[in-house]
Amino acid sequence: MAFVITQPCCNDASCTEVCPVDCIHPTPDERGFKSTEMLYIDPETCIDCGLCVDACPVDAIFRDDDLPETMARYSKINADYFAGTEIEYADPAPSLKFPKVDQEPFRVAIVGAGPSGFYAARELLSFKRSGIEVDMFDRLPTPWGLVRAGVAPDHPETKAVTDVFAEVSRRPGFRLHLNVEVGKHLTHEDLMEHHHAVLYTVGAPSDRHLGIPGEDLPGSLAATEFVAWYNGHPEYADHTFDLSGTRAVIVGNGNVALDVARLLVTEPDKLARTDMAEHAVEALRGSAIREVVVLGRRGPAQAAFTSPELLALGQMADVDVVVDPAELELDSHSEAEVAESPAKRLKMEILREYAERPLAGHEKRIVLRFLASPVEIKGDGHVSGVVVARNEMVEGPDGTLRASSTDQTELLETRMVLRSVGYRGVPVADLPFDDARGTIANVGGRVTYPESGEPMPGTYTAGWIKRGPSGVIGTNRQCAHDTIALLIEDLAADRLSAPKGDREALEALLADRQPEALDWAGWKAIDARERELGKASGRPRVKLLDLTEMVAIAKK
Repeated sequence: MAFVITQPCCNDASCTEVCPVDCIHPTPDERGFKSTEMLYIDPETCIDCGLCVDACPVDAIFRDDDLPETMARYSKINADYFAGTEIEYADPAPSLKFPKVDQEPFRVAIVGAGPSGFYAARELLSFKRSGIEVDMFDRLPTPWGLVRAGVAPDHPETKAVTDVFAEVSRRPGFRLHLNVEVGKHLTHEDLMEHHHAVLYTVGAPSDRHLGIPGEDLPGSLAATEFVAWYNGHPEYADHTFDLSGTRAVIVGNGNVALDVARLLVTEPDKLARTDMAEHAVEALRGSAIREVVVLGRRGPAQAAFTSPELLALGQMADVDVVVDPAELELDSHSEAEVAESPAKRLKMEILREYAERPLAGHEKRIVLRFLASPVEIKGDGHVSGVVVARNEMVEGPDGTLRASSTDQTELLETRMVLRSVGYRGVPVADLPFDDARGTIANVGGRVTYPESGEPMPGTYTAGWIKRGPSGVIGTNRQCAHDTIALLIEDLAADRLSAPKGDREALEALLADRQPEALDWAGWKAIDARERELGKASGRPRVKLLDLTEMVAIAKK
């Protein structure tokens, strides 16, 4: 008997730390860790101790004979990963040891209360040393970042990682400052005046554009907006989406694209039992959408979605998943990619199963397309269709495969086009920005001036605003660890200046600049109210949408 890791896996890697027989891979010191879709347990090595189950923050680990029916396949997925997989170790992550310095209290500001910020705070507050103080800031009255505003409502297990973050909030030295916008209520200079270092973990709140004619027509929108809308982000609650057409087209085939496609054809009664915003549930009740076409510009071997998300589509009992077998034919380069990657092999296996599966004739369906790019969005005052070009994979000068459009085109009629081609960071006040990458300019997490390459004193970054929108929630743990290692290195080398103001001075400044700032107790009051509203309607919570109402509840 062995344990099995399943779909909710967040790559946090807490399970690898407690395993006594090293049966969970890839670990953070293996070369495949940064690009892995999920972690896997070797059934031949597992000794059935169960320590990983207790360590998993998202309840993704089961005994193989206790697997839910919808996750039964993960027993084979875990075992198959180790068939012919050679473990390659990279340089181990630096071990963090707080230096012997005369800097107490040691104070760090973290801007952004999402996963990256909390993982960084956890690293700092895990040192066996008193006198470490962390002030965390977020412009919203609620914490958790994309765990709250980005994770699909029908993936509640993934949101359980917030229990890990909540534990951080209870550690001595931690203070949370919500409803505080750095760049508006406080400046970077203000933070540096009161801290040894400032760490920016503000994520990537914007989106990339297609750059094609008609992209700005009504009905053509960013998937990021749609996700924020159905997740109850206060700044998107008043948005509207035209769901009157029978077909929606999503450009891009990452996990966000599959989430949106799945939710567009999920029965609203099921969504009404989740924490999806009530306005979104009601809008979807009136939706006419029966088909969602997901366009991927590259071939199936290069698809950006993960195998767990792809596998979840086939578990929808009342939705057909349509894949054209002809689009699964691989060129020699793609075949080589698949042969070298267990994850790609699994994705191709699942896609071929979908292609071979007889259609059940369900009213709703999701169509996965490959080697297809939009070249123009049609419409007179509103989207009426999208012109799609057939692509082919060609080898570029650097030897990598690229999608190149051909002259073969078709028109897909639709009233809704959602671009899901990647999140993008936005400039942060007073910090250098790398516009090409959409990130704060940095080297390994140290913020740097692009012109000189010199580090900006005491200023760091982690998460998507550091590395771009890649990885899953747990990926941010290692990213934060690497940045904190640089921060500690700079502290030991006496490169950090002592703050002029203490914590009390910061609190006084905040009271003057933003009287409606909220603390952890304020968030817990909002949380309690949302859960209370949810209990009355049989839901985990009903998210509050009005900022003024949130502040009033928190200040009671």
